[in-house]
Amino acid sequence: MNYTLNQLQIYLKVVQTMSITKAAEELNLTQPAVSIQIKNFQAQFEIPLIEIIGKKIYVTEFGLEIAKSAEGIIEQVYAINYKTMAFKDQLLGRLKVSIVSTAKYVLPYFLTDFLKNNPGVEISIDVTNREKVFQSLENNEVDFSLISTDINTPTFDHIDILENELYLVGNAETAKLKPKFVFQEFNKELPLIFRENGSGTRKIMESYLKKQGIHVLKKIELVSNEAVKQAIMAGLGYSIMPKIGIKNELKNGQLAIIPRSGLPIRNTWKLIWHKEKSPSPVAKAFTNYILANKDAIKKSHFE
Repeated sequence: MNYTLNQLQIYLKVVQTMSITKAAEELNLTQPAVSIQIKNFQAQFEIPLIEIIGKKIYVTEFGLEIAKSAEGIIEQVYAINYKTMAFKDQLLGRLKVSIVSTAKYVLPYFLTDFLKNNPGVEISIDVTNREKVFQSLENNEVDFSLISTDINTPTFDHIDILENELYLVGNAETAKLKPKFVFQEFNKELPLIFRENGSGTRKIMESYLKKQGIHVLKKIELVSNEAVKQAIMAGLGYSIMPKIGIKNELKNGQLAIIPRSGLPIRNTWKLIWHKEKSPSPVAKAFTNYILANKDAIKKSHFE
């Protein structure tokens, strides 16, 4: 046997995600690179680890046992690294964060210097929708979450870190039509593009439309803000989107804001955590860092 730690990490991620594509995305690797490493790892075993039937991955019983062993080995490597950092009197550990998809335009700016100053800290970020973000908090799977919608429960504490603004958006040509949100107009020619169920942006958009008296629309439903953005640029319709995720497209003229009564919708990006969770030293340090630096980060990157 001559497998590497890298192969163990890649194999374990494929088993966890049940997808070569998702594993590649989470590991910041190309899909072919992941496939090659899985092939090389499998070559060291006479018994199949993974079977692919109809483009769907199935992990064999033997494969599951190897995944458990791989997880144990990786945990031991982490433990060795942590002990090394501890002897250097440095902060060490893992920080797990779940975020809604638009938060990928926000969170990195609040992480960069913290991670530079604390090289012993590892970060795990799960990008999902609002509904699953709250599930991860309830299930004690993460230390923090980053959302931009209201919290209607006393279960969580939070820190407000940045204002969020949502506007009605079209591409350069469709914006010139100056839609009025007339029921007949949108049903016939101008579909609205929605995020999937469970998305915070969709919830905000539906609430706004309801207040405008619009209940039945021809619509397109997509599963990410990037997909919505591309659809709008292609002229498929309109959507209500957070400005923070479309700044470049507004600047270069690919998208345009359409003035409309009641817009922009304003809410706040919040770093939230479960009140009953005992914070790790890393989580405490990150909370203190955010409180001390959020205004400077906002001024430097978002104003």
